[in-house]
Amino acid sequence: MRRQGAARNIFLSTLIIIVFLISPLRGLSDSIRPLLPMPRSVKWKTGNYSIQHLVRVHIKGEVSDFDRQTLSVLLKDWNVTQIDFDGFKNSDIAIFCDKQLDLPSTSLEAYRIAVDQQGIRIEARTGAGIFYALQTLRQLGGQNGQLPYCSMTDYPSFRWRGYLVDVGRNFQSMDVLKEQVDIMARYKLNVFHFHFTEDIAWRLASKNYPGLTDSSNMDRWRGKHYTIDEMQELIRYCHDRHIQLVPEIDMPGHSAAFRRYFKTDMQSDSGLAFLQELVKEFAVTYPELPYLHIGGDEVKIYNQQFLPLMTKWTESLGMKTIGWEPGGNLQPQTIRQLWMGGPQAITKDSPFEVIDSKHLYINHMDPLEAVTTLFYRQLGGQTSENEKVKGATLCSWPDRAVNHEQDIFRQNAVYPALLTFAERSWCGGGDFEWRSNIKTDREGLAEFEAFEERLIQHKHLYFRDLIFPYYQQSKQKWVLYGPLQNKGNLSMSLKEEAKGNFTSLKKIGEFYGGTIVLRHWWSDVVKGAIDDPAENSTLYAVSRIWSDSDSNKEFWIGFNDLSRSYASDSPDLGTWDDRMSRLWVNAHEVLPPDWQHAGQKGDLEIPLIDEGYSYRSPAIVQLRKGWNTIVVKLPVGKFKGKDWQNPLKWMFTCLPIDKE
Repeated sequence: MRRQGAARNIFLSTLIIIVFLISPLRGLSDSIRPLLPMPRSVKWKTGNYSIQHLVRVHIKGEVSDFDRQTLSVLLKDWNVTQIDFDGFKNSDIAIFCDKQLDLPSTSLEAYRIAVDQQGIRIEARTGAGIFYALQTLRQLGGQNGQLPYCSMTDYPSFRWRGYLVDVGRNFQSMDVLKEQVDIMARYKLNVFHFHFTEDIAWRLASKNYPGLTDSSNMDRWRGKHYTIDEMQELIRYCHDRHIQLVPEIDMPGHSAAFRRYFKTDMQSDSGLAFLQELVKEFAVTYPELPYLHIGGDEVKIYNQQFLPLMTKWTESLGMKTIGWEPGGNLQPQTIRQLWMGGPQAITKDSPFEVIDSKHLYINHMDPLEAVTTLFYRQLGGQTSENEKVKGATLCSWPDRAVNHEQDIFRQNAVYPALLTFAERSWCGGGDFEWRSNIKTDREGLAEFEAFEERLIQHKHLYFRDLIFPYYQQSKQKWVLYGPLQNKGNLSMSLKEEAKGNFTSLKKIGEFYGGTIVLRHWWSDVVKGAIDDPAENSTLYAVSRIWSDSDSNKEFWIGFNDLSRSYASDSPDLGTWDDRMSRLWVNAHEVLPPDWQHAGQKGDLEIPLIDEGYSYRSPAIVQLRKGWNTIVVKLPVGKFKGKDWQNPLKWMFTCLPIDKE
């Protein structure tokens, strides 16, 4: 079954849905496995290959020791007790790495896998292809001693599949960084963008200026930084996993930590000299790094020679530069990383090489919305790479202070988003138009359902010990009614509105999802559920869910996710939000939590505790046996938020969850 470009084959999608519906969650079918990213061509065949306790491996070509170790760990996970890497005749696994191999793509990351009665055969042009083949092989199973007969050919749609971690604002330990790199590797991401300098702190040690990372020079996570040895270890850790580490020294903006220590601005003559020394020290200390991201965004450039001089200096040290766009006066040869504005088609005639990060910020997305948005998201306005679109980078910018590094994963859907982005950046495709809700047409819904089934399978198979804030949402159906003009009176009520009988209102349409975004705060570039939303109006959302018995059920309920960058205010006591949103189940109102920071003015230095549904205790809702009616009331006043820190995002989340 071959998927052209990145579009899903609907027959394959439907087949996968059927298989998952009839198969128990932990009892995978012997013929279909939840592969992610989905390979470009997969053919399932009848039969299984039995993995024995002794496995003979034949390798021809250059395969690294780490890749051999990766295979060994994989086989041991399949209860193999003895591995013979000297096997030639009657080998169970044959691996061929040869640049001259005939594969249907020029990509050096392409690979081919065949499993039949003779065993397992892997072919690739480079070690990266071998490594990715092993990641796919891992997902084929084998714990029960069986591998399904199959053949597949695979290669990426984009050569740059990145993930950015900001440790300047909130420090992350080496263990947590390595954990994320491991997940990247398993899902075929290949660029780790390491953002370690910020206004808050400079977190990489310098031999020449050791005081730069002193606790007195940090505003948050004081003293927490990375030693030279740790940085070198992280580079090697990425390299072993075929991931390129791309460091960022943000300049001349986001540099208050630099300014505090050196007592001068980067754009001054003395500041430029200090920075050049730091960059030279960096290049000498880490000579294996081919790129340096030089930032350039969110700052007034008063020295027009600063970025040209730093670009020339960096290039003289052997590194190619990357910079944020929009930003300062970057040079033509500098790769642009896009971060602001709407969808943009980057053609091969673009004057610059481009990495897309527009609307790819995890912290700007509700956890459920993140998977929806990223699944449908086209990268660089193209279905696959061209001469100027290298690919894209998913970004994790936890601007707000956190009490613990794990809170970054609780407050943002890091791993659900990362896996979804891995699918899109490897497979390509997607829609030019950005959207925040699940498609309602049959094809668009089926594609999302098929992907979501695989995502949920991976959650249960591989993320049981990690934070993975996502539950199946595509089966949750809503009917929207309205609008009712409230004339700015957000408390205005309809008679018996809690019962969900809205015959007097117009039915707007049917929607699917645990989160429904009616109007995005970036409504000019991100499509919401309402085509022509009106200020000073009220909508109602109605859903029905089945319960086998009278019981209490856990729900995710929320009306404005605060895990984003902004210093948003906390809701007042007794309210879900400042729009007077309400929710009833069987005409009984579900009351908001007793907020720990009720009515608190937003402050980036005060960590969030319970403001978001994904990291507070779920709401407990009493259900009755049979069908239960959920009614959500959604008033809105003016669309303009009270200030830039509190943008208005008209939305709600209501999803019954099944914790296992």
